[in-house]
Amino acid sequence: MVARIRVRFAKRGRLRFLSHRDIARAFERALRRARLPVALSAGFSPHPRLSWVGAAPTGAASEAEYVEIAFSAPVIPEQVREALDAALPPGLDVVRCASAEGRPLPDRIDASRWQVRLPGVSKAQLEVAIPALMARDSLTVERVIKDGRREIDVRGAVVWAVCRAENDTCAILDVVVRHTTPAVRPDDVLTALSAVAVLSVPVPPEPTRLEQGRLLEDGTLADPLAPDRDEAARPVSRLEA
Repeated sequence: MVARIRVRFAKRGRLRFLSHRDIARAFERALRRARLPVALSAGFSPHPRLSWVGAAPTGAASEAEYVEIAFSAPVIPEQVREALDAALPPGLDVVRCASAEGRPLPDRIDASRWQVRLPGVSKAQLEVAIPALMARDSLTVERVIKDGRREIDVRGAVVWAVCRAENDTCAILDVVVRHTTPAVRPDDVLTALSAVAVLSVPVPPEPTRLEQGRLLEDGTLADPLAPDRDEAARPVSRLEA
């Protein structure tokens, strides 16, 4: 291994329905098509050395997915971005590449900011539900997982939440959630909001992850691709209610 490159990519449109395994396979094929000198694992069946961090759930769009790729020869981040983006299908779009420096990538990501579009839900409904949730010390929801049922404390993971109106019949939920085990997903937050207020979601919600990063004291997220000395630089501001 000679170099490691950290990649931020987006999952857009119909490709939000790809599973994480499908995305991993798409990246492996794209690396071969782009003829990039990716490093391979040892063993009988070598495969590209990719390290994934915090994959979004199937069905959720994202503007901030991350993978770290090991290369066997020196590479230039911008050239990797261009070659990989051209080789991936439209909807898996490489946003930025940076050399791996400083702390490991997983140590730079402990929270996500989500925007959830809610057709059929008014801003007034959300304005009642959000304060009711935030006033709780804890609020658990039940999720069915492969090993059975699991209770998840949603309130403990939610850092802040605000809402705005796209129009009279569609509200937008903007929420920052700490990464926990198991992860609190946007549908878990909606279940919790429905538990504390009369909130009916008649149409499937449309979640999009806007950011991942290290949670700062002001509730914003640091850019995980920034050098260590720049992590405290001003990140993207939260949306106003």
